[in-house]
Amino acid sequence: MITEGLVQAATGRPPGMFLRDAEACRERLSHEFQGRRILVIGAAGSIGAATVRALLPFAPSALHAVDINENSLTELVREVRGGGVPMKEFLALPLDYGSPVMERLLLEQPRYDVVLLFAALKHVRSEKTSHTLLQMLDTNLVKLFRLMRWLSGTRLPGRFFSVSSDKAAYPVNLMGASKRLMENLIFSEGLVPGWTPRVSSARFANVAFSQGSLLQSFVERLDKRQPLAAPKDVRRYFISLEEAGTICLLASALAAPGHLLIPRLNPADHLRTIESVAVAFLRHHGLDAVPYEDVAEARRALESDLGSKRYPLVLTQPDTDGEKPCEEFREHEEHLVDVGLKDLAAIRSLPCSAQALGSLLDRLTRCLEDASVPVSKDDVVKWVSEVLPQFHHQASGKSLDERL
Repeated sequence: MITEGLVQAATGRPPGMFLRDAEACRERLSHEFQGRRILVIGAAGSIGAATVRALLPFAPSALHAVDINENSLTELVREVRGGGVPMKEFLALPLDYGSPVMERLLLEQPRYDVVLLFAALKHVRSEKTSHTLLQMLDTNLVKLFRLMRWLSGTRLPGRFFSVSSDKAAYPVNLMGASKRLMENLIFSEGLVPGWTPRVSSARFANVAFSQGSLLQSFVERLDKRQPLAAPKDVRRYFISLEEAGTICLLASALAAPGHLLIPRLNPADHLRTIESVAVAFLRHHGLDAVPYEDVAEARRALESDLGSKRYPLVLTQPDTDGEKPCEEFREHEEHLVDVGLKDLAAIRSLPCSAQALGSLLDRLTRCLEDASVPVSKDDVVKWVSEVLPQFHHQASGKSLDERL
């Protein structure tokens, strides 16, 4: 169970940051969401589900949750129904958001007022082969482009929000570059005729104990009596799931069109090494971390360490593809804009060439629709670099899948 104390051990600060902004803006949030028809795509993932939880008190007239993960979607339904918050219309739909069935849903349902998009492949490890890379770009870009065309056909009147990533700033891996291209796509003018909703996004920190995260693996490995693992000298910002949902709620409702919200976290107070987070996690469980560099040695020592209230922590070199020593929320040219919030600021999206972005989408679509078209990872790096000059792919030939 992820307790408040465990989250605080990970973030290094009391929980609830950004909640005072949400409280101060409650009337504005109610104006945006109360009585609205809301579609949440990727609703069963960690951040999507946290945002659904944050939305419920504002009493939308309809909340439709779409996610390809049927099991996680079922758990979301149980949580919503068991939470005691009355919902006029709650519908959970296990759909691929880029499929023809999704288009049918948008055509046959009464028009939505707000659409929130969380569906994405978010792991750097997704670029390990050309096949997983194409799947990531299909999910993060090509299907999004398709969704925008479908929504334009419905003349979406209100808000469209798509969550981004801190890895979109000065991207060094293709996942981060895909999220930066996502920003360019949703804010573009002219690529999708009739695309006129108020569009916003958000970049923020690693979400502690979210699905698939390294911190979630700490919980699972401790339960299975396996050594923990953390990269050396890698620093990250961490926020809680509740905080992530709050940021997305505020960004989707309050950010000016063409802007992204980012947290006012600073390196001196909030950056933490992943190693120190692992140490704090073990200390929370009454254990002292014992560092190892050899995985086999750590496995052999586990039981004896555990008998002495200690636990093996394997420290690895940060030399896998696209590994940054430290994440950032914005680039030098992206200037902060005060939006009247204590713990959040905004940046305006920097545009890219709509023609170059359109050409990239055409290339990707051809590769996805015709398996005979050859494509390599080097090809994709070249195509993306033509659209994003600030993209400097950091390739080592080593994947996280090769590590503990």
